[in-house]
Amino acid sequence: MSLREAIIKRVEDKNDAELQEVIQDSIGNAEVTLPGLGVLFEIIWQHSAAEDRQRMVKTLHDQIQNSSPNS
Repeated sequence: MSLREAIIKRVEDKNDAELQEVIQDSIGNAEVTLPGLGVLFEIIWQHSAAEDRQRMVKTLHDQIQNSSPNS
């Protein structure tokens, strides 16, 4: 089983609140959780409309610019 498959298997039976908890617990946690967040983001990205993708990219860009040491 690949890492991607294992991550999906871990969350496939979770309800909305449980999925939110998995995400919240992973954010800011040890770097070992980053691959899991990446897999979850990949699923979100693949199933998002173009305008939602653009909004996510803009949010990401804005936050990176706001948190850079040169700002």
